[in-house]
Amino acid sequence: MGIQRPPEPQVLIVDDDAAVRDAMSLWLSCNGYHCRCFEHAEDFIDHYSNDLQGCIIADIRMPGMNGLELQSHLNHLECVLPLVFITGHGTVPMAVEAMRHGALDYLRKPVDEQQLLRLVEHAFTLDQSRVNQTQLLTSLTPRERQVAELVVDGLANKVIAANLNISQRTVEVHRSNVMTKLAVNTLPELVKTFLKSLP
Repeated sequence: MGIQRPPEPQVLIVDDDAAVRDAMSLWLSCNGYHCRCFEHAEDFIDHYSNDLQGCIIADIRMPGMNGLELQSHLNHLECVLPLVFITGHGTVPMAVEAMRHGALDYLRKPVDEQQLLRLVEHAFTLDQSRVNQTQLLTSLTPRERQVAELVVDGLANKVIAANLNISQRTVEVHRSNVMTKLAVNTLPELVKTFLKSLP
């Protein structure tokens, strides 16, 4: 059996307007992005999985499940993909509300192609950073991860040693290994990187 390749990052477009879907996917495809389109939020939910990479672009106003309901459902699923909303006239307050709940940004209709491209590029950069950090975390041994979790919780080496029934020197070695593997130099950097890497 061959090595399983990670999923290809995609722009996942959710919009009930076929013309909008076609225009955005064509423009982004011409600029090197792989796109997948869904007519309804329910269709997207049926195909969603936690290993998806890239970003989501969704209309706020759609028949059936609207964009805010989709966002709420994705948050419940602990989705970490950057989410960008498309908003028409009169729906900007809804878009602002969506950003309060974790959306990356919103685009006004008609969508400006260059603005769309910049936003997708930014979203992909953010998601790739998340993927890289997750991969760093998986490089830790079970014991290193235990130590890292206790360090992030604010426990001193002596307390960690007692909790894990190992020597303080062993804790120091594991802690040093964690810092090296996660490419951080200070405790605040370790906390930030470790917490960002959590699913």
